[in-house]
Amino acid sequence: MNKIYYLSTCDTCKRIIAELNLKELGFIFQDIKTEKITPVQLDEMKEVVGSYEALFSKIARKYKELNLAEKTLTEIDFKNYILEEYTFLKRPVIFIGKSVLVGNAKSTISEAKKLLNHTK
Repeated sequence: MNKIYYLSTCDTCKRIIAELNLKELGFIFQDIKTEKITPVQLDEMKEVVGSYEALFSKIARKYKELNLAEKTLTEIDFKNYILEEYTFLKRPVIFIGKSVLVGNAKSTISEAKKLLNHTK
C-alpha cells in the first residue's frame, strides 16, 4: 500500500508531496483534518514504527498549550491525544509498501526517495 497521511494546509506536507511526486505515483491521500485517523490506522502505524510516541508531535501548539511537557505521558496517552487532536500526529506519515516513514526530517525524505526509486 502506498499512502500518505498529511495535512492539506501544511506547506511542508505540500512541498514533500511535490518533491516525491506522490500524486503521479498513485498514492492514496488522507487529509487528517478532514478524514480523522481511525484507531485501526493508528495501530497499523504503531506496529511498524514501534510506538505511539514515535508518531507524536511534540512541536504541536496544543502540546505547549496543554503543558504536556510537564506531564509523564504513557503510550496510551500518546495514542489518545493523537486520536483526539489531528495536530498531534507527526506529519507526514508515508506508507511505501510495508515501510512507514514519519515526519519531515531530511533523512526521512531521503529514505522515502530511496524506497520510491526501489519500487519503480
